[in-house]
Amino acid sequence: MAADPGGGADPLVMGVRDRWDAHGLQGEPWPFMAICSVARLHQLLKKALDDELKRLDLTRTGYFLLTALALTTRGSARLSTLGRFLMMHPTTVKLTVDQLEAAGLVGRTRHPRDRRATLVEITPDGRQRVNEVGAALEAPGSAFAPFGGMHRELFEALQPARLAAGDVEPVQRAD
Repeated sequence: MAADPGGGADPLVMGVRDRWDAHGLQGEPWPFMAICSVARLHQLLKKALDDELKRLDLTRTGYFLLTALALTTRGSARLSTLGRFLMMHPTTVKLTVDQLEAAGLVGRTRHPRDRRATLVEITPDGRQRVNEVGAALEAPGSAFAPFGGMHRELFEALQPARLAAGDVEPVQRAD
């Protein structure tokens, strides 16, 4: 039975791997354990992120949208581009932009070449909020502290599986 650094037992090893054969289950336990492991890690990361974001008066969706804007060349993108990049429904993007705009973290402008399109642009306050979240997620006392020093390793361990599953974006010109 594998123990965690905190002194407890890993529930997936204790509850699944060690019992798989004994309960007469066919095949290997690894596909089920991989799915459960990613799902459990997702829940733990979400909770830690939500705890930090709540302190900074942001939702997870708002944080993802602000960070996506901060990463664009001009600090702006079409609503449709944000939805595609963040894998969000257009209504969710619009409602999130409404909330961020009301908080002064983004603004909207007309696209200079497409009158039908709206650009969302991060404000200086929005960029500052992204930086505050980044600092909070790396702070030793934060809800993310248990993951400290593992962020890059987690990404690098999960990336091959994501890409193998087809999580690739066609290369397109940025807005």
